Amino acid sequence: QVQLVESGGGLVQAGGSLRLSCATSGRTFRGYAMGWFRQAPGKEREIVAAISGGGGNTYYVDSVKGRFTISRDNAKNTVYLQMNSLNPEDTAVYYCAASGSISIVRVGTTLQEYTYWGQGTQVTVSS
Repeated sequence: QVQLVESGGGLVQAGGSLRLSCATSGRTFRGYAMGWFRQAPGKEREIVAAISGGGGNTYYVDSVKGRFTISRDNAKNTVYLQMNSLNPEDTAVYYCAASGSISIVRVGTTLQEYTYWGQGTQVTVSS
């Protein structure tokens, strides 16, 4: 059974940092693109960051560029999202996702490109 389990969310003051982790199990995702998405109340789920299966290419939505960093540790079957300089607009449920096919170079940026999803972790940034 494939599982993606997010952790690391919580309540933080504006300007603070959090590191999200996504532990995968049930199959290897080495070579598969991984992404972090978020969904705020009343809004659609949006891409935050993504990393190619080979780890050499990344994507960030404009609003997090320079503040967030996505990385992966294939030996630990884990993907991370380091979030710095958080602001209240970053408040949302953050979801980890994995593509359903090998993607060494390509970075998926749409929900439809991801097959496996975690349950999400809440990030709340207070002003």
